[in-house]
Amino acid sequence: MTIAYFDCFSGISGDMTLGALVDCGADRALLDAVVESLHLGDEVTVEVRHETRGHAGGTRVVVEVNDRVERTVPALRRAVEDADMPAPVKSPALAAINLLARAESQVHGVPEDKAHLHELGGADTLVDVVGAFWLLHALDVTQVYASPLPAPRGLKGGMPLPAPASLRVLEGTGAILQPSDETRELVTPTGAAILAAAARFDRPAMSLRRVGYGIGTHASPGNALAVWVGDNVAAHTGVTMLETNIDDMAPNLIAALCEDLMAAGALDVVVVPALMKKGRPGHLLSVMSPPELVGSLSDQLLRRSTTLGIRMSTVDRLIAARKIIEIVTPLGSAHVKVKELDGRAVDVAPEYEDCRRIARETGQDLRDVMRLVAEAARRELGLE
Repeated sequence: MTIAYFDCFSGISGDMTLGALVDCGADRALLDAVVESLHLGDEVTVEVRHETRGHAGGTRVVVEVNDRVERTVPALRRAVEDADMPAPVKSPALAAINLLARAESQVHGVPEDKAHLHELGGADTLVDVVGAFWLLHALDVTQVYASPLPAPRGLKGGMPLPAPASLRVLEGTGAILQPSDETRELVTPTGAAILAAAARFDRPAMSLRRVGYGIGTHASPGNALAVWVGDNVAAHTGVTMLETNIDDMAPNLIAALCEDLMAAGALDVVVVPALMKKGRPGHLLSVMSPPELVGSLSDQLLRRSTTLGIRMSTVDRLIAARKIIEIVTPLGSAHVKVKELDGRAVDVAPEYEDCRRIARETGQDLRDVMRLVAEAARRELGLE
């Protein structure tokens, strides 16, 4: 599976994203296709050139607006919906525009369709957003990851930094903001929307094929965005196991506790019957926690169970790559989890809830539905 990691050491903007992806090997002519598809030929010109910022050299993409036309949110959506472009480009582009619209609506306290996007409503925003996803599609990237984002201090145009619109776009996405001593905008709303629509804020294990650098407008040394493109590989990651023995808690309360721990971010929760001291039947409760959630999950385990203590141990785990695809069968469509090793599919697992729904709607046996979906997925992936 081809993946891309956005190393936002100096922030991210729409034009930096375009530059980094072209620098990774995406065809520069696709930017002209974006302009043509969106019918923006009279409004913008796109220039691609090599530039440096200090010791950092890369590709600079300049989207010059010749005749600025401010578009409303419905007009931006319509421009993308009516454009002739691949569906895997159109869907995330619309998601990014919707995120920008929601952010501006929240910042200014007006309905989305009435929000004035100002500079975000121009043709350059359309080119940045659609171009980013079209270039990713051309590079066959199926999953985007992103680093922590720098959060500067100061004011821009009387508004605090980071820009309120950028923060609104990023809220709830899992983005990590790291304090920065810079006093200029580092993460633009457009750059934030591209990541919010497509990225997981995590650093993957990957086999590196290409690195591209997108040069930013500001002349500061190192003002660039790095994008790494490569293959997802099985990853060694460290986790913490939280374990405790319980012999005085009702089974229904243990079940509820397991659900609550999973909802709070546990990677896995397992309950195993155990014979405890004095011959009492009990349970061994094991919680797999990511390092950053050890404190909150252990606190929840202590507060919501009868245990008086927790054992903690750090362990490594090896993770196979996986992705979700949708399979269409004569009985209906269902999602399938695909297990991958060395970038190749090796096994499939139909999503239970989708198969259960199909079984209810068609009256078919659940086992037959799961077998049918699995066989269709294996055929599509060439695993037969």
